[in-house]
Amino acid sequence: MKFTLAIAQIDPVLGDCAANIAKHVDFIGRARSGGADLVVFPELSLTGYSVKDANWDLAIRTGDSSRVRAIVEASGDIAVLFGGIEESPGYGIHNAAFFAEKGKLRTVHRKIYLPTYGMFEELRYFSPGKEVRAFDCGIGRVGSIICEDLWHLPLPYLLAKDGADVIFGIAASPSRLSGKEGIEPAMKVNLEQHRTFARLLSVYLIFCNRVGFEDGVNFWGRSHVVKPDGEIAVQAKAFEEDLVFAEVDGNELRRARRFSRHFLDDDPEIVKRELERITGGAGNH
Repeated sequence: MKFTLAIAQIDPVLGDCAANIAKHVDFIGRARSGGADLVVFPELSLTGYSVKDANWDLAIRTGDSSRVRAIVEASGDIAVLFGGIEESPGYGIHNAAFFAEKGKLRTVHRKIYLPTYGMFEELRYFSPGKEVRAFDCGIGRVGSIICEDLWHLPLPYLLAKDGADVIFGIAASPSRLSGKEGIEPAMKVNLEQHRTFARLLSVYLIFCNRVGFEDGVNFWGRSHVVKPDGEIAVQAKAFEEDLVFAEVDGNELRRARRFSRHFLDDDPEIVKRELERITGGAGNH
């Protein structure tokens, strides 16, 4: 596995899918010109974050790529991971990660943990996803989770155990304060966690965060790529749209797992057995 990745750190227009699709196509073209094999966009990059009751009108129906035809067509020679709203077959509305490759679109993750505290109210407008799975694509086996999902330890672990060599975390992470002084704690805590996940799971951790303002909320950016040894390969600007590139190399994964065997030696059967005991499952007699 060896490919070039581009992170498109953008500022979506709230509720304006046409404008956001045009921006996606523009950044896809720039990523292609830079030699990227895949380009990643933030959480809800197609719609903006604070969609509220517009969620039904902005949703993409499962299996129907007509609303994002321009993005799907642009994926003929470059894969695209982006965020949007999905209407599932059962009419649930989900905060979702979509993957377009070779002119086809598929949903690869529905956000599981929907923050509904403080400034967040996602559970009022979205249904939670129920599974996390790695998937195979032209660049290898990868996995995707969304923002708050990255704050729940089992999800990156499960993706790595499912064979993902690369974990994408797309986000709309806000500063905790209204001005630029809010960047430091948010950036520090997130980066510490991502470096820890990458090192302990021996995977690439790709974090794509948005920028811009919505309803007085400031999104801080600083998207980054963390290598399997926990070192930062590249980091985008704070508070500004940016496009950054990084090389993902399977030899880095091989080296990390050979020199530090903690992930290779990890035994999921112990986790399974003890969780059954703790939760009162089959192992608790």
